[in-house]
Amino acid sequence: MTAILILAAAFVIDLLIGDPRWIPHPVIGMGKAIKRLEAWIRRRFQPESLKKAGVLLPVLVAGGSFILTWLLLLLLGWIHPWLAWGAEAVLIATTIAVKGLKDAGLEVYRHLVQGDLPAARSGLGMIVGRETSHLDEPEVVRGTVETVAENIVDAVISPLLYALIGGAPLAMAYRAVNTLDSMVGYKNDKYIHLGWASARLDDIANWIPARLTALLLMLSALLLGLDYRSAFRMVRRDARKHPSPNSGFPESAVAGALGIRLGGTNVYHGVSSFRAYMGDAKRPMEARDIRLTNRLLYTVSVMFVVLSLLAIWGAGGTLWT
Repeated sequence: MTAILILAAAFVIDLLIGDPRWIPHPVIGMGKAIKRLEAWIRRRFQPESLKKAGVLLPVLVAGGSFILTWLLLLLLGWIHPWLAWGAEAVLIATTIAVKGLKDAGLEVYRHLVQGDLPAARSGLGMIVGRETSHLDEPEVVRGTVETVAENIVDAVISPLLYALIGGAPLAMAYRAVNTLDSMVGYKNDKYIHLGWASARLDDIANWIPARLTALLLMLSALLLGLDYRSAFRMVRRDARKHPSPNSGFPESAVAGALGIRLGGTNVYHGVSSFRAYMGDAKRPMEARDIRLTNRLLYTVSVMFVVLSLLAIWGAGGTLWT
């Protein structure tokens, strides 16, 4: 029962308050640690040794996050079990971002409905890496839908899955891996060697959650009266066209469910990059597609939490022991 209550409480905490800026967030600490470790590695290792040194980043950051979280909960448990349970719920809540993801999409949606395209472009620019100042409304919608769909995996299902398996320590370790990938997991001259291990570990960590998310999106489309059959077909046809081994699964499922086409040309730092199309353009994209994607986000999240609680119940609440 304790594990059930902790996981449920973490989900409710995120739904109600999300990640308020006035509360220190663990990811900020992870980011600072990554920057310091990167600087230390670059001072201590020659350029030709950076590929081997790159293994140190996920070992130290993810491993350190797991150990520190475990020690904190152990210490609080010695003081009183309720302190540890409450802290674990809060810590797991910091690893998921259902409310934050929904709010980011809704901000863009509201600006589009109000006819304020420049504000919508600006809102999108806060959550994507591509240039947004030149985008028309359908492209703003595409960027928002793609971002929400992709992040259902690493902002919701992956951390919840690892929390289900190993509580807050493993969820926090996953968040560290994801943060590493976002900071050093680039295939450019600066990080091609130092960041390879972090990027590969993130791909591995999200492999199962991405495919599970696609399945849950199909079921959610069925519940919401969307095109679940097309979601299934698009995942089979298009998911592996994405440059990421994982992101194509949620994006193609959402594209199929909504009857729209995602992918196309994006501009990063002045350089155009074409991403394979996903889904069929059965109709033009419009602002309401953002709201529909948010409904899929919430349905998938609730469905996974309910299934997780049933799994814990079936295991007698002993998954974390």
